[in-house]
Amino acid sequence: MANKWHPQNGLTLYGRKPALEALANRALEVAQLHLADSNRPGGIIAQIIAQAESRNIPIQYHEKQALSRISKNGRQDQGVALDINCPRFGSVDSLLSGDPSTPQRLLAFDGITNPQNVGMIIRSAVAAGLDGLLYPKKGVAALGPLVIKASAGTVFRAPLISCDALAPALQALKAEGYAIATLEASAPQSLFSYQVPARTVFVLGGETSGVSHAVHQLADQRLAIPMSNEVESLNVAVTAALVAFHLTTPRVND
Repeated sequence: MANKWHPQNGLTLYGRKPALEALANRALEVAQLHLADSNRPGGIIAQIIAQAESRNIPIQYHEKQALSRISKNGRQDQGVALDINCPRFGSVDSLLSGDPSTPQRLLAFDGITNPQNVGMIIRSAVAAGLDGLLYPKKGVAALGPLVIKASAGTVFRAPLISCDALAPALQALKAEGYAIATLEASAPQSLFSYQVPARTVFVLGGETSGVSHAVHQLADQRLAIPMSNEVESLNVAVTAALVAFHLTTPRVND
């Protein structure tokens, strides 16, 4: 029997090698395998089918164009897509419908387009045990094989909170009592001296232009990581790791 699948609570992986690796990982809950009916039998396709059949995972065959609509990347899907359930995925709506007294400290992606950076940020957030990652569908690297590889597979168990665009999502969260803090090299206050409210979103800006104007306008607090020796800034993934572990590591004065 097929596992229930909804894109809001999972992701569609594409590509032959990534699909085979995912199918071999018994810890992943795979809902369905999609194959193009134009795939030649044998080789890695035969291995993919064998892995799916050994796990009783439903297999659906599609015309190439139809598969491209499923993978959303017809140029790189290689005729293979895999629906994977990710139990910690959610949405802004589900976050807002939760207990308002529950502390929630989140990281948000604002225009981060390098897949390696996105994957490393996810890995750090999962390792630190952060409450959530606000992940807009627009303006951020898609959850494809490069992000998954850079995350060392942690994306499947990451607390990703999807939204269409970041600024409207932040507005909704702010209206419900969340503080919005941006990480900016020129900010006047140190991250480490900031008294973090129980419900706060920390926004990481893009690699080139930093935090967007729309998000900057919403910020309640601008924070920086103090640096020495005339170093001007850090890679955004390094910044994310420092923020994530700073927020989740118990301190003597807490």
